[in-house]
Amino acid sequence: MKYYSLNHNAPNVSFEEAVVQGLASDKGLYFPESIRPLAAEFFENIENLSHEEIAFQAIQQFVGDEIPADTLRQIIAETLCFDFPVVEVENGIYSLELFHGPTMAFKDVGARFMSRCIAYFNRNDPSKKNTVLVATSGDTGGAVASGFLGVAGVDVVILYPSGKVSDIQERQLTTLGQNIKALEVDGVFDDCQDMVKKAFLDPELSAVHLTSANSINIARWLPQMFYFFFAYKALKQHQKPLVFSCPSGNFGNICAGIIAKKLGLPIEHFVAATNANDTVPRFLENGVYDPKPSIATISNAMDVGNPNNFVRIQEMYQQDLKQFEKDFSSYTFSDAATLEAMKTIQQQKGYIAEPHGAVGYLGLKKELQNHPDALGIFLETAHPIKFLDIVEPALGVTLPIPSQIESVLNKDKVSTKIKTYEELKAFLQNQ
Repeated sequence: MKYYSLNHNAPNVSFEEAVVQGLASDKGLYFPESIRPLAAEFFENIENLSHEEIAFQAIQQFVGDEIPADTLRQIIAETLCFDFPVVEVENGIYSLELFHGPTMAFKDVGARFMSRCIAYFNRNDPSKKNTVLVATSGDTGGAVASGFLGVAGVDVVILYPSGKVSDIQERQLTTLGQNIKALEVDGVFDDCQDMVKKAFLDPELSAVHLTSANSINIARWLPQMFYFFFAYKALKQHQKPLVFSCPSGNFGNICAGIIAKKLGLPIEHFVAATNANDTVPRFLENGVYDPKPSIATISNAMDVGNPNNFVRIQEMYQQDLKQFEKDFSSYTFSDAATLEAMKTIQQQKGYIAEPHGAVGYLGLKKELQNHPDALGIFLETAHPIKFLDIVEPALGVTLPIPSQIESVLNKDKVSTKIKTYEELKAFLQNQ
């Protein structure tokens, strides 16, 4: 499999080159040259397959022969070492819980998969060194820190906006030490993301061998399609159309879901549910893509004003807005509506949702009005404990502390404060 830049002004590259480079030389995101639908028998028999076998069949074509099949199966087994429950919240509406991994966020899958791919690529050269540079609006940093902790030949540098991630999220990326370094940026997530992109294209940093573990990286992004296959497997017996609602920030999850649909997964419709950062809902209303600076909300991991992965979605629909709208809707919801949804879900259904999942639930409820015969699935992307300062007062509950979180609560935060790209550059050059 070869990958091309969506800016169409860089050489096509292998899977390994795309993973290691992260971003193409022309600033474009990498995209696979082809998406070959899976055989009909795969879907007919999916309920009899393990999660590991489903994932292997789904991603093998994108890796090709660059990682041997046995090794790829081992990488997948180590990646998917936790559950992905589909929980009925109300009649016909399900929560796909993606928070049962080591950092209790959906990004554990992509981070673990990518770290093991890079470890494989570095296996024969002990002197080979990569620096994973990543921006986080919340959960990416912790998942990447956990996934790459102690991986030989890899340093990790995580940029996060000061004061704009939850306390637990901050602890997950600032307390691990070893090969993990955290940079606390005076700004918003988009400032962090812009610094990362600039660093990738800075020729003076070529010796640092940068790659990214944001969803711009194909090895972080593509494994997120697994979730949709797992949900279909769980709900196939109902023989009803499926509508998926993804709480959307950088649009990696929903973009991966569309890849799953292109592989043949029978998904009727997607909903990109956003908070006040409404770039895509506005685009669907007026056809003008007009990103704006991000706005801070209680669903902070979605505080993205210019979502990276939307260009990949547009590519899959050949920039044809009419075709796109057949499969895709996007709605925006306020913090007040989010809090009200959290209360409704808990009071009427006995289910505790955190703010991101609640936004997904709201988008799903709205779209299901157009699909009365469908089952709805919203992605619950993080454990409520990661947002206890919002969840506990809103719902009047005290959340038990899971073991994954307890392990970081008593550790000391270590971070370096920066304001400018020049400070980031100096940090990278002097590690």
